[in-house]
Parts: sequence; structure tokens; C-alpha cells
Amino acid sequence: MDDVYLTAETLERYPEFGSVVPVRMVTAEVLAAMSSTVTPQGAVAVCRFIDSPLATVLERRPRLIAVLVEVRDPGNAGTILRAADSAGADAVIFTAGSVDIYNPKAVRSTVGSLFHLPVVVGVETQDLLAELAGRSMTTLAADGYGDWNLDELQDASAARRLAPSSASAQEEQSPSPLLEAPTAWLFGNEAQGLGPDVLAKADYRVSVPVYGLAESLNVGTAATVCLYASARAQRG
Repeated sequence: MDDVYLTAETLERYPEFGSVVPVRMVTAEVLAAMSSTVTPQGAVAVCRFIDSPLATVLERRPRLIAVLVEVRDPGNAGTILRAADSAGADAVIFTAGSVDIYNPKAVRSTVGSLFHLPVVVGVETQDLLAELAGRSMTTLAADGYGDWNLDELQDASAARRLAPSSASAQEEQSPSPLLEAPTAWLFGNEAQGLGPDVLAKADYRVSVPVYGLAESLNVGTAATVCLYASARAQRG
């Protein structure tokens, strides 16, 4: 953070602000004009953009990445980034056509997770898929009509943990995705999902089973389930 603007009431409530970063005192009226929220909480911070180059992220050999393909809702974008952070993902990538992660609503919905893990923005989807393939990362497309059921993949992963001696043989015989492998999950647009060109390039299409009457899961919810499935398998 470069600067923090506070009201006197906020500084009195949180005096630690004054010892961490430069503080500028403003009235409640001025802060309200600076903020994009209806009821600001008495503090506005000015921060620099913190996104990372794709090459830098991939050079670190990540094991779990969340890729947002033209996800345009700031609330969903922030939710997925927060879920990725919670699941211990190594990075989040926003392809070209996705919402600006620095959108105020998106920033707020990350609840600080934007500052916890590398974020890449503006990557062309096809270029990204080619890069991931060249680095031996499995790409899993979250798709309601996917050929593979996430519950079944988790069961298979658990079975391999319980019988590690047979894991190598199972890997050779089965073409199914391995949740414990280095993985990039692809999450699509809220209204249209992932396009046919992206689905064709992904290694596998994986569905999250819906047991009730809902038509589908919100992309933020689906992403949380998928990322935690991989995180559990990788930490087994």
C-alpha cells in the first residue's frame, strides 16, 4: 500500500494503522466521495497493481492453478480467487475478456486474498493452453456435461492413497485424470461456460455432480469444489 486515507474515528478505533503505512486524515464526507461503496468503512487504501507475468508464475513449477476464462462477474472472480487462496493454489490466471480483478467489487470480494498469491491477467486463452501443455500441466475443464465425474475422481484418488503400491500400474492402465497431478482448472463464463475451442484443447472435461433439482452450480461454487478436490488429492 502506498497511502491510507482514514477518518479520525477509524484511526481512534484502529491506532495500529498509523504505525504501518503513511496515513492521510480526511473527513467522512471526503472519504465517502473517494469510495465506491454506499457505506464506506472509514478507510481507503491506495495500492499498486500487483499482477505477475505468466512466465514468472510457470517457472515456479506450480501444482495447482485456477484459470478464469472470460469470467466477467466481479463477485464470482473474487470468490474464485479467494477459494484458490484457501485451497493453497499457486496462482490464479485471468484470460483476456475476463473482468478486471482491480475492479473495486472484485477486490472487496477477495477479502485480501488478492495480496496472497500470484495473479496473471490478460493472457490469450489459446496461448495459455499451449504454455500449460508444454510444461506438462494437466488442464481440467469444469463442464456440466463433462465426461468425468468429480466424485469418482476423488474416490479413485483416495484409493491410490490407500494402495500406493498399485498406483503406478493404475496410472498406466487408466486414461482418467489424476487429481494429484500438477493441474490447471479452467472455469468459464457465467452464462456460456467454456467455449468449444477451449473444451477441445483441455485434457479432460470434468463435471461436478448435482444431486438435487438445481440446474447447475454458480461458477464460484463449482470452482471452490474443484480446487479443494485437487488440493486434498495433492496433499494426501
